[in-house]
Amino acid sequence: MSGMHIAFDLSFTHTEGRWARPGSWVGRTFPDVRMFQEIAVTAERAGVEMLFFGDGSGIPDTWRGSIDPAVEWGIQWPRQDMSPFIAAMAAVTERIGFGLTYSSTFMHPFYVARLLNSLDHVTGGRIAFNVVASTRTADAANYGFDELLEHDLRYERMEEFVDVCRALWDSVPPEAIVMDRDTGRFADPALIAPIDHRGRFFQVKGPLSTMPSPQGHPVLVQAGASPRGISASARFADVVFGFGGALAGQQRHRRALDDALRAEGRDPDGVGILWATQVIVGRTAEEAAGRRADVLRFWNEDAVGAYISHNAGFDFSEVPASFAIGELLEWIRAAQASPMGFVGALVAEHGEHHQMTRAELFEHGWRSAKGLDHTLCGAPEEIADRLQQNFLDTGSRGGYMFTTPLATPSGLDDIAELLVPELRRRGALAEQGGARTLRETLST
Repeated sequence: MSGMHIAFDLSFTHTEGRWARPGSWVGRTFPDVRMFQEIAVTAERAGVEMLFFGDGSGIPDTWRGSIDPAVEWGIQWPRQDMSPFIAAMAAVTERIGFGLTYSSTFMHPFYVARLLNSLDHVTGGRIAFNVVASTRTADAANYGFDELLEHDLRYERMEEFVDVCRALWDSVPPEAIVMDRDTGRFADPALIAPIDHRGRFFQVKGPLSTMPSPQGHPVLVQAGASPRGISASARFADVVFGFGGALAGQQRHRRALDDALRAEGRDPDGVGILWATQVIVGRTAEEAAGRRADVLRFWNEDAVGAYISHNAGFDFSEVPASFAIGELLEWIRAAQASPMGFVGALVAEHGEHHQMTRAELFEHGWRSAKGLDHTLCGAPEEIADRLQQNFLDTGSRGGYMFTTPLATPSGLDDIAELLVPELRRRGALAEQGGARTLRETLST
């Protein structure tokens, strides 16, 4: 049995009020690169294996068709392109990896393949690529789209996107680089050739105009939890980013992924799931509970509405006074939005035939936005107990992507200095050994 792999999700270090809570930085404000360098050094010292950056390029505007609530309350914005920040963090660390997100729905594979190759060089082989199929209309509008691609079509584009990236990364193999100082011959042209890709979505000649990178390919991460998303994960993902929360949903995801991996001829034991897990840890359970109460005071109806509508890609302000959950699913699908996440949790808990009022929907939305449906809160020993049991119950493959609603950096520091050492003391963590690249680290 392998041990847990652990990562920090730094997608929201400063949003949803984290910038203002007790324990936040004084004298530094987002996006000061020194903040991220400090987090990276602390996390690496604790033995965290990867820092993960989700992304979105639009300001949330789904709730009531306006950016105003998100702007006023700092909901899922502002967000920078984290590639230059990763380069700065790599300069002050040696082992920790970095997961960077780009959208296969909007970006071009040649640009992304070249950028990630360069970052893999800068970091010495510590880059992961979180490839996403975008579900947010605010992002789509910034790339010239009036509406989103149909759900399954987004995954077809994703799979072709990854195929192109892989072909480009392979187009300049290490053995092609000769670098003979005596003759001045740099490379063997017989080993480097165009990829000549002509597909439904992309036409790319290639080859990639770069040196082969330390990992060859960055670690590929994918988070789709729908049947189509799981199928895409099984085709190419090295690691899957899974939604935490209800154990039954986690187990269904693990079983479905295992079946899909076998159908692709891949070994299910070789693909772990990192479960998104929000943590509030204190030296005592009482201290953790006090910190949790402070977080709850931030949220209001506009902040909640902006959060859940943006993440689903559907304006929940339009729902009627009463409806069946199955009807809600149909409205979301008709909008080409995402039926997973918050809404998927409702289906898992109540079923599609359950009648729900608008007030009940927003109570669930309130819980989702606050993260109450997937937050572990308590002393290090209590949280470690729950993680170890969950790891066993979900197949003992993968681990956890930790985030916290507490202030940055204190909330992350507490995980690094209280929870991670407790897990290590118990022998629950994967052995890092002499791994040189992120791929080697995550394969133990």
